[in-house]
Amino acid sequence: MAGSLDGKIALVTGATSGIGRVTARELARGGGRVLLVARDRARGEATAAEIREASGGRPPDLLLADLSSQSEVRRLAQEVRERTPRLDLLVNNAGAIFDERRVSADGLEMTFALNHLAYFLLTLELLPLLEEGSTSRVVNVSSVAHERGAIDFEDLQGERGYSMWKAYQQSKLANVLFTRELARRLGGRGVSTNALHPGVIASGFGRNGRGFFSRLVVLGAPFLASPEKGARTTLHVATAPELSGVTGRYFSDCREKTPSRAARDDDAALRLWQVSEKLTPPSTRLPPP
Repeated sequence: MAGSLDGKIALVTGATSGIGRVTARELARGGGRVLLVARDRARGEATAAEIREASGGRPPDLLLADLSSQSEVRRLAQEVRERTPRLDLLVNNAGAIFDERRVSADGLEMTFALNHLAYFLLTLELLPLLEEGSTSRVVNVSSVAHERGAIDFEDLQGERGYSMWKAYQQSKLANVLFTRELARRLGGRGVSTNALHPGVIASGFGRNGRGFFSRLVVLGAPFLASPEKGARTTLHVATAPELSGVTGRYFSDCREKTPSRAARDDDAALRLWQVSEKLTPPSTRLPPP
């Protein structure tokens, strides 16, 4: 891992499999107090036990939430506030791809709700804790898939016609645009934020569906990179000392990369922020600088 987390407090979403699991484990081994966010209690407890054994230190805190639900995100944030007076690191990692259109508890298309709005809402709900941390960081796990994405502001929910890849690519572009606008609005608050592509990883990703894509993921898993390799960039962005104060950037293979032209569209980033506020809305609002 790039840097130590001695005494730091970190929260990782999607922490029971793949990149999230490795990220949480390595942060704990680096000396951090880790809060795990899981949807399933059994898997969460198994992950917590593994991390406790691997780190030999303080057992991680297990928090349960379905992040596609806004009420669950708000409840999670309240529980975090009750458990800790500050937060030094937030890793927004939970995400999925759906081979058919699904709707969240809030009536929103599931990919957009889970992959983007959960990042947006949880980050703003936890911002007061992040501001209490020491040079805190927000790490948004995106994907190279953002390069083919476009934000369809006229049909964000895929109601006119749903495409699995279009919805996923849009959500990953939204991650980078959110990071860009968040960095702009956080100027001078002591909280940095960056997005990243972890690589194409063998994990639980893509196995939640019932169609051809889910079967393809299972068949292709032996040819994909390990979660350990995928977590390297996440851990680098989360802990590298040389990235202290670096914000609004995009990383891949532990190096800064230039995201797509669409991901550098400040007008789209602002519009997405405004739409996201209307769809959530968060209790903490960040005005533009």
